[in-house]
Amino acid sequence: MATEAPEVATDLVLRTEARRQELSSALDAKQRAKLGQYFTPAPAAEFIASLARLEAADTIRILDPGAGVGSLTASLVTRILRDLPGARIDVTVCEVDPQLHDSLVATLEDCVNAAHAVDSHIEVNLVRGDFIAWATEAEGIFGERRGPFDLVIMNPPYKKLAANSRERKAVTAACTETSNLYSAFMALGTHLLAPGGQLMAITPRSFANGPYFRPFRRYFLDRMHIDHVHVFEARNKVFADTDVLQENVIFSATRTDSPDRGPVTISSSRSYSSEVRSRTVVYEDMVHPSDPEHFIHISADEEDVQLAAAHASLQATLPEISCQVSTGRVVDFRSKKHLRPNPVDGAVPLIYPLHMRDGEIAWPVPEAKKNNAIMLNDETRKLTFPPGHYVVVKRLSSKEEKRRVVAAVFDAENTRCERIGFENHVNVFHSDGAGLARDFARGLCLWLNSTLLDRFIRRFNGHTQVNATDLRNLRYPSKNQLEAIGRDWPHGALPQQEKIDDMVEHHLQ
Repeated sequence: MATEAPEVATDLVLRTEARRQELSSALDAKQRAKLGQYFTPAPAAEFIASLARLEAADTIRILDPGAGVGSLTASLVTRILRDLPGARIDVTVCEVDPQLHDSLVATLEDCVNAAHAVDSHIEVNLVRGDFIAWATEAEGIFGERRGPFDLVIMNPPYKKLAANSRERKAVTAACTETSNLYSAFMALGTHLLAPGGQLMAITPRSFANGPYFRPFRRYFLDRMHIDHVHVFEARNKVFADTDVLQENVIFSATRTDSPDRGPVTISSSRSYSSEVRSRTVVYEDMVHPSDPEHFIHISADEEDVQLAAAHASLQATLPEISCQVSTGRVVDFRSKKHLRPNPVDGAVPLIYPLHMRDGEIAWPVPEAKKNNAIMLNDETRKLTFPPGHYVVVKRLSSKEEKRRVVAAVFDAENTRCERIGFENHVNVFHSDGAGLARDFARGLCLWLNSTLLDRFIRRFNGHTQVNATDLRNLRYPSKNQLEAIGRDWPHGALPQQEKIDDMVEHHLQ
């Protein structure tokens, strides 16, 4: 007589979690970070597996493309053994790190034994190598089958892909252009799904917006219906035994060719063990049909809904207030021969994030690690702006900064110059390549430094990078409102946060 399924399944998960914890302690953290490798804790694995939509079939075909020690596979197999007794399961797992192969083999053997104990059957295929190479290389007559799969479950590696890398070229040839390993795994997982198949994953939230993931979003959303998204309110609860502070989401999506898109469930919790809040939204509230960027808006709770309404109520877009935002034109390593550490005859100011101090530009900064000036000549003139008032925003905010957006005003009255250069690590608000009106610039700076704006951008931006595209997709107060806010800024450094918020709130009302 077969052993009871729940008992066998629980033992399978516990044994796998013990291996994960042992390897998490034993393996070199720097090497794991180099591979973008973060093992899935048992609570996360079980949550992800719970999103699987299980249906009776001759064989359930599963792919785990970055298996690690097999935590996700073990949790999904456990779920199937409990809910579909007697099922036939075909599992393919890929793992590039040879240090993990012995533990992964042990987990797969446990899966086989657990299935046998409850009169189910499982076939396992371990790919000891790179998933991207395996998924994109041509299948020979006697080659391994590359799908299609009914269920793809993944915690992909998090790592940027160089533009000329083998992996990036292979993924582009197979399905779509993308800039990170995790989105490459998601794209190939989509590519290998059967019609009606389901992808379940835990990934960074950053794919939901920003220009770097635009081609991937278009590819993914054209083929997949997002069914469920879960957001964690505390970043350090997702991978609690690592130093990962990336904002992550857990989601499931279904492969479909239908243009019809049904409702989406959005849930949130502080951690795996805390209360889960859930709501349902129409698909068009998550992916706006007219949005050329294909941003994915994730409103986790009623507060997010209220924020979305407040954002929508703002009066203007950037074109409507005759304003544009661009990434700084000077890429320092490409202009190295023109850069100077300090001001000299024939040079003009070059503004880096280090020059931004309390809402103003402090230039020059003596003995700074970065340069202070760029020589003005026929080659560099096109990289600079004419004198005027500009609003400068850091593209990368540090962990210590309270706000995601940090803005300052370049004031032509304080820094007299023939032209100005803005380095590539800042975004610049301007008017058709020229300066802004003084009060407008000051009001825009205060708005960008406000708590309300910070809450808006955190709502859809899951990373610390603030791209010009993110800023273009925001709505803004009207030109008159921004000018009024700017006139209230007393002379000197940026006001305290409470004062900024009071000024903004007063003029928006």
